[in-house]
Order: sequence, then structure tokens, then C-alpha cells
Amino acid sequence: MNAHRDLGELARSVLAQDWTLEAKDLGADAHLQKKGMAFDTEAYALPGLGHLCILRMKAFLGLMRMETVVLSVTGRDLPLLNLDWVSAAGKETQIAELYDTQLQPLSAEQLEVYQALKDRDGDLPDPPPAAPHWYDAILYPCSYHKAGRKLSQRFNRAAESYLRVFVSRIGEAPACDAAEKGRKVRAFAETLLEKGGPAVDTVTKLFGAETARSLILGHMYGVEE
Repeated sequence: MNAHRDLGELARSVLAQDWTLEAKDLGADAHLQKKGMAFDTEAYALPGLGHLCILRMKAFLGLMRMETVVLSVTGRDLPLLNLDWVSAAGKETQIAELYDTQLQPLSAEQLEVYQALKDRDGDLPDPPPAAPHWYDAILYPCSYHKAGRKLSQRFNRAAESYLRVFVSRIGEAPACDAAEKGRKVRAFAETLLEKGGPAVDTVTKLFGAETARSLILGHMYGVEE
């Protein structure tokens, strides 16, 4: 069966095996809809660990869909994990990004594990070179970015593998100053809000700067109440 697996359900089920998920009340921000675009957001506190956000978007009567999972860990010195899936006009894109928001970067041995996951789909073409992004310097090269048609099973496997490896490393990751780690995550989120991007720009245009700030800083990365 070549069907996409819901990233949010996957993240919740994997994390719930070892961690408590406390759902946050997002009020009106939980469902935003305007001009044929709908955004549904869930956010969870992970006591002792950090923050989980699940964002789903539909547009053009469902012809375009997007799912985003952000796992922002502050209780351990781990990267920031962003999982993204986009479906548009029959083409899927799967992204698994690891950002160095750490106090000490991942070791070469740890990076090799993720690189092996990326190499497993090395036969799939890489996306065309993009213009430089502000985050290029902190995006680990072992991150995953592939696109194509009829690749749901492989993309499901890639997303789940990155997530499970990440979660399996939590226990062995060094404990750290949560406040200091939180400042690193906040700097990332604030720069994302400032520099913008397709999703940030769309939310800002449709719902205003205040809602965009609440969504990015509060709900997605959990750095602002």
C-alpha cells in the first residue's frame, strides 16, 4: 500500500512510549482558515524534555497538503528536529531537517547514523540547488530532502527512521541547562520569524503579524507563551 502516513500521529505515538505529552490550549490559533487555506495546529509540552508541535495545512480544496512536526528539545543537548511533508499536484516532498541549536554539536559518529538514513535513498535525485538560506550554516548535512511521485512508502520510512533515531538518542544525550538551550531555540525561532519563508509569509499575509508570531514562537517552537 503506497499511502502517506500522518507525521503528527507518528510523532505522538513514538514519543508517548517514554514521555508524557501535555496538550496545550491554543485557543483560536488551533484552527485558522482564510481564502481557501486552512491551518490546524497542535502543541504539547513534554515535561523534562521540551516541546512538540504538529501543523497541518490544506489549500486549493485539498489539492495541496502540508504536514510539519517540530520537536524542540531543551532538557537535553540535542538538535532541533523539523519533519515536513508536502503534497501538491501529485508530487510529494519529504524533509527531515536537523539544526544545530546545541551547546555542543553532534559527534561524527552520531552524524554517521543519520547520514546512513539519507544514503539509503541516495538513488532519488536531490532537489535543484536553492538560493542561500539564513540557516544553511546550522543545518546538518545529514538532513533529508527528497521529492517525487509514488514514493509514499519510502518517504514514510525515511521520516519514521529519522524520528525514531532521534528519540532513541534522548536517553544518552547529555543533560544541559534548559534555559541556555532554550535561548538557542528561541534565537532560531526569532530569526525564522524575522527572515520569513513561504509558510511564515503566508500566515503573516493572511492572519497578520501578531498571529504569525504566536504561531512560530509560541506554538511551533514553544519559546513564548
